[in-house]
Amino acid sequence: MKTIIEPAKELPIRASVDVLVVGGGPSGLIAAQAAAEDGLNVTLIDSRSFVGGNLTIGLPILGFLGQKGNQIIKGLPQKFIDKLKERNAASEHRPCPLHMSLTLVEQEAVKTVGLEMLNEAGVNVLLYVFFAGVVMEGDVIKGVIIESKSGREVILAKTVIDCTGDGDVAFRAGVECEYGNDKGGVQPPTLMFCLGGVDTEKLRTSIAEEPRTYLTDFIPAEYFGQNNQFIVVGMRSLMEKAREDGFELPVERTIIITGLREGEVWINMTRVNGVNGTDPGSLTFGEIEGRRQIEDIQRYLIEYVPGFAQAYFTKMAPFIGIRETRRIVGKYVLTADDILGCKRFEDSIAVASYPLDIHHPEGGGCTLTWCGDSYDIPYRSLLPEKIENLIVAGRCISTTHEAMSAIRVMAPCMAMGEAAGRAAKMAVRENIYPSALNVGKLREELTAKGAYLNPTQITETV
Repeated sequence: MKTIIEPAKELPIRASVDVLVVGGGPSGLIAAQAAAEDGLNVTLIDSRSFVGGNLTIGLPILGFLGQKGNQIIKGLPQKFIDKLKERNAASEHRPCPLHMSLTLVEQEAVKTVGLEMLNEAGVNVLLYVFFAGVVMEGDVIKGVIIESKSGREVILAKTVIDCTGDGDVAFRAGVECEYGNDKGGVQPPTLMFCLGGVDTEKLRTSIAEEPRTYLTDFIPAEYFGQNNQFIVVGMRSLMEKAREDGFELPVERTIIITGLREGEVWINMTRVNGVNGTDPGSLTFGEIEGRRQIEDIQRYLIEYVPGFAQAYFTKMAPFIGIRETRRIVGKYVLTADDILGCKRFEDSIAVASYPLDIHHPEGGGCTLTWCGDSYDIPYRSLLPEKIENLIVAGRCISTTHEAMSAIRVMAPCMAMGEAAGRAAKMAVRENIYPSALNVGKLREELTAKGAYLNPTQITETV
């Protein structure tokens, strides 16, 4: 690759803060509120015109409930849902035989309520800025470089929380990162889209009354007979017939998610293999190819699936949904064995129960494996090696490729965000690095503020 030398120049310091949160998605939204709770100077930055990240692309929130039906994500994430429910913009946590639970949210309300809660918490929100680099002093991040229409500027910070989902801050700071499986393959992204005019009652009763016709994966017919808001995963026989008739469908299963509004459904069926979510050219290809795939998917739904005869296109997600990019190598690497063994950790800061859910990097298949209960996420998996004042939250924490497929969904990411925010706040207050934090005190604060942690039953010690 050809290169040029960029002349050195002085950069203006836009702000100096206690805690800087980079990324305003599910984890960053909660992390910033937690960090600012007792008055610290906290700033959150995001490149988009809104906060919420994947909460705004038409997906339900998965994982508030565990495999035994109990609620395992509480605290600030639940307060966010409560605020949405005040506007009729969120559902109850609905049990789901396949995904443990679904919590439906209204995408535009997420953006508004998210900003309102950040403002109420005293967080300085800065949108329309790109994270562009780090200012390092040895193994300490002194600040981050941002890029916007105002040019390049610096925000100095005592502690930084990387909630980019891609480990952008960690990667630029020199943290070792892994990407994909042992062959470098990552779970493919999906471009969500929304249809109106769907007779969801006809869809629901058709499945409930004739389950063998529609082959709904893992979900018993009784589920559809009892719920008017639901997710459909399956209908393989209908898709086979559509393919025989010449339709080009990129996935093996029909995935339909009912919305909060009558007749509205979101479709999770595009799939673009080989997209690198850290490369703009690859992301652009993903957006173009995702839009191309929608035409046949929409026609298939209208012509083959009960309830879709009068359906029409209403909107597209604001960006393609990325499932996997970088993962940091941290002080502990969470594994699939940890998850399937329902492992408990002395430094647990969140509990999750979502199964291993791997969308295969090649082809259109997906594999799910359940542990039967819940598992812990250790604080050490949020801490990179070497870089002292950086905490990572969200799908890019320290895990294997397989384990990432379980902790990547939004409810666990929100819980990790709360832990990261409270840890950053405590580190600043005590004038120590996050790695020196007394995790017992962090756990005490989390539970005191309403978060759920498993009772101490240690199967692994720090």
